[in-house]
Amino acid sequence: MNVPDNLFYTEEHEWVLIEGNTATVGITDFAQDQLDELVYVEVDTVGETLERNEVFGTVEAVKTTSDLFMPVAGKVTEFNSALDESDGDNPTLVNEDPYGKGWIVKIELTDPDDREGLLDAAAYGELIS
Repeated sequence: MNVPDNLFYTEEHEWVLIEGNTATVGITDFAQDQLDELVYVEVDTVGETLERNEVFGTVEAVKTTSDLFMPVAGKVTEFNSALDESDGDNPTLVNEDPYGKGWIVKIELTDPDDREGLLDAAAYGELIS
Protein backbone atom coordinates (compact mmCIF):
# COMPACT_ATOMS: atom_id res chain seq x y z
CA MET A 1 0.00 0.00 0.00
CA ASN A 2 1.10 3.52 -0.78
CA VAL A 3 1.56 5.63 2.41
CA PRO A 4 3.21 8.98 1.53
CA ASP A 5 5.50 10.41 4.24
CA ASN A 6 4.31 14.01 3.80
CA LEU A 7 0.75 13.31 4.99
CA PHE A 8 -0.98 12.68 8.29
CA TYR A 9 -3.55 9.91 8.72
CA THR A 10 -6.50 8.90 10.86
CA GLU A 11 -7.48 5.51 12.19
CA GLU A 12 -10.62 5.85 10.03
CA HIS A 13 -8.35 5.91 6.92
CA GLU A 14 -8.55 9.56 5.93
CA TRP A 15 -5.37 11.41 4.97
CA VAL A 16 -4.67 15.10 5.48
CA LEU A 17 -2.10 17.41 3.91
CA ILE A 18 -1.61 20.54 6.02
CA GLU A 19 -0.25 23.61 4.24
CA GLY A 20 -0.35 26.71 6.42
CA ASN A 21 -3.98 27.37 7.39
CA THR A 22 -5.39 24.99 4.76
CA ALA A 23 -5.76 21.23 4.73
CA THR A 24 -6.59 18.90 1.86
CA VAL A 25 -8.37 15.69 2.84
CA GLY A 26 -9.04 12.39 1.12
CA ILE A 27 -9.21 8.68 1.81
CA THR A 28 -6.14 6.50 1.84
CA ASP A 29 -4.98 4.01 -0.74
CA PHE A 30 -5.84 1.28 1.79
CA ALA A 31 -9.40 2.61 2.21
CA GLN A 32 -10.11 2.86 -1.50
CA ASP A 33 -8.72 -0.66 -2.00
CA GLN A 34 -10.98 -2.05 0.75
CA LEU A 35 -14.04 -0.23 -0.60
CA ASP A 36 -13.35 -1.25 -4.20
CA GLU A 37 -14.73 0.86 -7.05
CA LEU A 38 -16.37 4.07 -5.85
CA VAL A 39 -19.60 5.01 -7.57
CA TYR A 40 -20.49 8.18 -5.67
CA VAL A 41 -18.91 10.75 -3.36
CA GLU A 42 -21.24 13.08 -1.48
CA VAL A 43 -20.20 16.16 0.47
CA ASP A 44 -22.89 18.64 1.45
CA THR A 45 -20.98 20.34 4.25
CA VAL A 46 -19.18 22.99 2.17
CA GLY A 47 -19.34 26.25 4.12
CA GLU A 48 -19.84 24.48 7.45
CA THR A 49 -17.38 24.52 10.35
CA LEU A 50 -17.01 21.04 11.81
CA GLU A 51 -15.14 19.56 14.74
CA ARG A 52 -12.62 16.76 14.48
CA ASN A 53 -14.31 13.36 13.92
CA GLU A 54 -17.61 14.85 12.69
CA VAL A 55 -18.97 13.36 9.47
CA PHE A 56 -18.34 15.63 6.49
CA GLY A 57 -19.58 13.35 3.71
CA THR A 58 -19.92 9.81 2.42
CA VAL A 59 -18.40 7.57 -0.20
CA GLU A 60 -20.48 4.92 -1.88
CA ALA A 61 -18.91 1.85 -3.41
CA VAL A 62 -20.39 -1.18 -5.10
CA LYS A 63 -20.10 -3.04 -1.76
CA THR A 64 -21.05 -0.41 0.83
CA THR A 65 -21.45 3.21 1.89
CA SER A 66 -18.98 4.72 4.36
CA ASP A 67 -18.96 7.97 6.29
CA LEU A 68 -16.07 10.42 5.91
CA PHE A 69 -14.76 11.91 9.16
CA MET A 70 -13.02 15.25 9.66
CA PRO A 71 -9.39 14.58 10.62
CA VAL A 72 -9.02 18.14 11.98
CA ALA A 73 -11.43 20.89 13.02
CA GLY A 74 -12.20 23.56 10.46
CA LYS A 75 -14.45 25.02 7.80
CA VAL A 76 -15.03 22.94 4.68
CA THR A 77 -14.24 25.40 1.89
CA GLU A 78 -14.21 23.24 -1.23
CA PHE A 79 -15.38 19.89 -2.59
CA ASN A 80 -13.35 18.43 -5.45
CA SER A 81 -15.50 19.32 -8.47
CA ALA A 82 -14.09 16.41 -10.48
CA LEU A 83 -15.87 14.06 -8.04
CA ASP A 84 -19.09 16.09 -7.87
CA GLU A 85 -22.13 14.63 -9.57
CA SER A 86 -23.08 18.08 -10.91
CA ASP A 87 -19.63 18.76 -12.41
CA GLY A 88 -17.03 16.15 -13.34
CA ASP A 89 -18.79 13.15 -11.74
CA ASN A 90 -15.76 10.87 -11.74
CA PRO A 91 -15.62 9.27 -8.26
CA THR A 92 -13.20 6.62 -9.55
CA LEU A 93 -10.48 9.30 -9.40
CA VAL A 94 -10.32 8.38 -5.70
CA ASN A 95 -9.49 4.80 -6.72
CA GLU A 96 -7.05 5.84 -9.43
CA ASP A 97 -5.18 8.61 -7.57
CA PRO A 98 -6.26 8.83 -3.91
CA TYR A 99 -3.43 11.19 -2.90
CA GLY A 100 -3.60 13.41 -5.98
CA LYS A 101 -6.57 14.05 -8.28
CA GLY A 102 -8.81 12.03 -5.95
CA TRP A 103 -8.67 14.47 -3.01
CA ILE A 104 -12.13 15.09 -1.54
CA VAL A 105 -12.27 18.40 0.38
CA LYS A 106 -10.22 21.42 1.36
CA ILE A 107 -10.54 22.85 4.85
CA GLU A 108 -9.69 26.17 6.47
CA LEU A 109 -8.20 24.99 9.75
CA THR A 110 -9.51 26.18 13.09
CA ASP A 111 -6.03 25.63 14.59
CA PRO A 112 -3.21 24.91 12.09
CA ASP A 113 -1.01 23.51 14.88
CA ASP A 114 -3.56 20.98 16.15
CA ARG A 115 -2.36 17.59 14.95
CA GLU A 116 -3.39 15.70 18.09
CA GLY A 117 -4.54 12.19 17.29
CA LEU A 118 -3.19 12.18 13.74
CA LEU A 119 -0.81 9.40 12.70
CA ASP A 120 2.39 9.85 10.76
CA ALA A 121 3.17 7.55 7.82
CA ALA A 122 5.05 5.01 9.95
CA ALA A 123 2.24 4.70 12.50
CA TYR A 124 -0.42 4.44 9.79
CA GLY A 125 1.66 1.81 7.99
CA GLU A 126 1.71 -0.24 11.19
CA LEU A 127 -2.07 0.19 11.59
CA ILE A 128 -2.83 -1.28 8.16
CA SER A 129 -0.21 -4.04 8.17
